[in-house]
Amino acid sequence: MTAQDDDRHNEKMKKKKAVRDKIMSGKTVEKGLIIVHTGKGKGKSTAAMGMVCRTIGHNMKVGIIQFIKGAWATGEKQVFDAFPHLVTMQAMGEGFTWETQDKARDIAAAMKAWEAAKAMILDPEIRLVVCDEINVALRYDYIPLADVLETLAARPENSHVVLTGRNAAEELIEAADLVTEMTLLKHPFRSGVKAQAGIEF
Repeated sequence: MTAQDDDRHNEKMKKKKAVRDKIMSGKTVEKGLIIVHTGKGKGKSTAAMGMVCRTIGHNMKVGIIQFIKGAWATGEKQVFDAFPHLVTMQAMGEGFTWETQDKARDIAAAMKAWEAAKAMILDPEIRLVVCDEINVALRYDYIPLADVLETLAARPENSHVVLTGRNAAEELIEAADLVTEMTLLKHPFRSGVKAQAGIEF
């Protein structure tokens, strides 16, 4: 790289920084966010758990309700159990509906999980609430979408809520501040590879 190349690069970066600084100067609002992770790709819950780690790092309280997953021995639970003063994690699901074979039981479990999540969302001391796989419960009409939307609207001003799972309702996407759709391009499960510790749980 020549001195002329360095000069061109530096000039380009100065211009880019000026534009970026101007954009950032207008970003002054701080508020709680509704965040939706949806789509067929892997990583929806994993991304939410990453946000949990960040929140813990800032010494803020977190609530996690798992709507589908039962009492699995997950890696994230082992980590979060080390911070009992900051993290409340409840696995309240009983598996997917094709495993339980009992719709009434599934609805009862989902409603119980929703009541626990609702209490966390409305608690001003909890900064981040993760409703893991709630989109699945909403898709099957196990919990009322209207109540979820009303609760999200009534949450404390600085409360962040992450809602994960495939097939997020359009109304939920509309209400959200941040929506990410995970796209599946390739997955080892399709090649006969089972779920693995550290990757799926």
